[in-house]
Amino acid sequence: MGREAFEHLLGFHAAPTFAGIKAGSLLSFRKAKFADFDGLLASYEQCFRCKGISLFPLAERADLALLLFYRERDLSAALGRPAARVILAECGYPVSGTLKEKLEFLRERVRGDGPFPHEVGLFLGYPPEDVAGFIRHKGRAFSCCGYWKVYANEEEARAIFERYTHCSREFCRRLDAGTPFSDLLIAV
Repeated sequence: MGREAFEHLLGFHAAPTFAGIKAGSLLSFRKAKFADFDGLLASYEQCFRCKGISLFPLAERADLALLLFYRERDLSAALGRPAARVILAECGYPVSGTLKEKLEFLRERVRGDGPFPHEVGLFLGYPPEDVAGFIRHKGRAFSCCGYWKVYANEEEARAIFERYTHCSREFCRRLDAGTPFSDLLIAV
């Protein structure tokens, strides 16, 4: 895959974060699908940075990269919600720590031997009540499923799902129409 496919992959999976309507997006890349994945990613870092988008590698192997794209202000706000702080504390996070410390702790949990850390939903901007419901019910007994499994406020979640889907479709449509990728990233 080349630059165009890479941009479509980013847009399809992270457009709501790029547009400033979602705190974070988690993307998994098979590095072998790209001629020079690390170089390709590095070529976008300045563009991301100038638009207020940060990139944090959660896991990386020779063939795979798991990357969190996020907006610092939005992610800090999402993790600072009282219900989110309770979940993070229960999972052992340094609740009074910096965002960087929380990200480092998440990375250690992702790389650890235990089960996948489902509190990652908080880092993606999912409602804390749904993250707590997912953990409590082990991913079962949800009321609906879209970008995440919903345990509370189904109507509100469905409206957010529609907004995210519209954003991703519009992002990719504009890419296909020739709009430069960097022009589609919103600086917030």
